[in-house]
Amino acid sequence: MAAKPSTPMLAKIVGLATAAAAAWLANQAINQTWKAARGHKPPKAEDPGDSQLAEILVAAALSGAAVAVARALATRGTARFAVKSDLTD
Repeated sequence: MAAKPSTPMLAKIVGLATAAAAAWLANQAINQTWKAARGHKPPKAEDPGDSQLAEILVAAALSGAAVAVARALATRGTARFAVKSDLTD
């Protein structure tokens, strides 16, 4: 079985920072889109108010999906960059 190449600490830190930034940007995009379409910020489960359960579920699903995709793309992009830049051992 081939040994998995190790990833240096710098590549891990850059990957983590990139994934976090991508998740934040995706969340901001969802918030702005929701506000433009619905006239208010997306509801959160812990918010008191008259938000319908369906609206909370849709907001959570959209936010979760967007953040997951953004993190995956950012992580893959960082990994490709690390390989091309010879940041891996």
